[in-house]
Amino acid sequence: MIKRFLEIGKITKTQGLKGEVRVQFFCDDADVIGDFETLYLNKGETPVEVEYCRPLKNDVVVMKFEGVDIIEEAQKYIGKMLYMDREDVELPEDTWFIQDLIGLDVIDADSGRVYGKVDDVLQNGPTDVYSIKTPEGKTLMFPSIPEVLLETDVEGGKLVIRPLPNLFELDGEKDED
Repeated sequence: MIKRFLEIGKITKTQGLKGEVRVQFFCDDADVIGDFETLYLNKGETPVEVEYCRPLKNDVVVMKFEGVDIIEEAQKYIGKMLYMDREDVELPEDTWFIQDLIGLDVIDADSGRVYGKVDDVLQNGPTDVYSIKTPEGKTLMFPSIPEVLLETDVEGGKLVIRPLPNLFELDGEKDED
C-alpha cells in the first residue's frame, strides 16, 4: 500500500528564542524540504504552515512554523516527525520515493528467483545502491544501473533485476544465473 504522507524529517531541537526548530531532513537536500509551504505532524493528521526554512548544515535546516513565536511553543515539537503529502510533489519519470521501494520483492529476470526484499537504498555515490534482505537474513547489494535494474513496479510490489556475473555470492557459491 502506497502511503500518502511520507516522513521527510525529524524535529531535533529548538534554535534560538523566536520559535525556530532544527529539523534533520531525510530528503536529497535542503532545497527539497524548503520548497514545502505545508508539512504535517501525526502521520499527516495535523498540518503546520512553514513560515521559512533555511539550511544550517549537511542534513539539518532551521524551520519556523506560523504561530510559533517563542522557544516555549517550539519545545512542544521536539522529537516529532514531519511528513510531506506526496500529492504536493511531482516526481520525474522513473523516480520513486525510497519509502515506496522498501519492502519490494527483488526478482531475477531470467530465473524468476526471488532474492529477498529491499530493506534500504544507499545514496552515497554517483548511483544508488539497493540493499536486499534475503529470507535467510543475509544482505545482498546491487547498483541501480540500467544493466542490472530492469523494472521497478511499485504497484506490483517488485523490482526485476539481472545481476552482473558474480554480483551475489549465495550459499558459499557464486551466483551465475
